[in-house]
Amino acid sequence: MSMRPVNMDFRYGSTFGLHMASAYERLLLDCMTGDPTLFDRADSVEAAWALVQPFLDVWPTKDPRSMPMYASGSWGPSEADELLAREGRRWRLL
Repeated sequence: MSMRPVNMDFRYGSTFGLHMASAYERLLLDCMTGDPTLFDRADSVEAAWALVQPFLDVWPTKDPRSMPMYASGSWGPSEADELLAREGRRWRLL
């Protein structure tokens, strides 16, 4: 890889004179060459699932109508304010 300054109004093909690979071409090339920079490590994926899995386990057991709802564009359900208030916190309104 080589770096150089470029104007931000550049077109990749005319600036570098190369064919721009599609996302799938780039992904396959990275797999074939062993470049891990675009991939999550296994421990990172497992940590993310450890955070999400408890929610996925509980949702099927709950009545969807019990989920706090709020109107689009509003500041959210009152339950969000109550959750923060339990610890003496509040939302910072702009």
